[in-house]
Amino acid sequence: MSLYNFILLNLIWIGIALIIFFSLVIFNIRAPYGRHSTDKWGKMIPNHWGWFWMELPAFLIFPILVLVGPREKDWLTYLLFGLWTLHYLNRTVIFPFRLRTRGKKMPLTIVFSAIFFNGMNGFLNGYYLGHLAPEDQSGITINVIIGLALFFGGMYINYGTDSRLIALRKKKAGYSIPRGWFFRWVSCPNHFGELVEWIGFAVVAWSLPAITFAVWTFCNLVPRALNHHAWYHENFEEYPSQRKAIIPWLW
Repeated sequence: MSLYNFILLNLIWIGIALIIFFSLVIFNIRAPYGRHSTDKWGKMIPNHWGWFWMELPAFLIFPILVLVGPREKDWLTYLLFGLWTLHYLNRTVIFPFRLRTRGKKMPLTIVFSAIFFNGMNGFLNGYYLGHLAPEDQSGITINVIIGLALFFGGMYINYGTDSRLIALRKKKAGYSIPRGWFFRWVSCPNHFGELVEWIGFAVVAWSLPAITFAVWTFCNLVPRALNHHAWYHENFEEYPSQRKAIIPWLW
């Protein structure tokens, strides 16, 4: 694929993300997974297997394209390879089987759409690093340091929130109001943490496909967080009014 066509593909993919984002927000569409799960969207499969199959394409496609690509690998390539693999090792293999949602299911339509989403983002970033990226000769720069701080800070928030939500579900049969931690500021610290992660990844990579993925992460997670936030207010009269949905003090 030529660089021109690759850039065009990224821009089209960003355009699709923005269309989906505004459609979800304007029409208040709630994706049927987790607490919003419904069989009206078709055949269902167990939640943990749904998460596994959804995340698997990104876990496999990115590293394969990076390693088999003809471009000579440099230190930045291996750094980005490690960051990506670390995140998706957790999301594909560890997180789904930590869930304590017995009987919870998600529609196959959501699983297949997420497979396409993760496969495309894995392809764009993996193909770029395996085929098109210029060799980095600059050494560790300020953007790498800032990006790593954002990535690991976001991962810490994301993983810590998942652990607290899983522990909360273990203690109580149904949903309840999570308190403490980053829940003091937002309803969905896990989504906030993941958004910060991929912004950090984009800052480290300093490339169009990494920015494309960060845009898609924003367009995907913000509507989900807004839906969760609205659900909490609908189901708990005492839900803290000062909390935002995903971005502290702002949104």
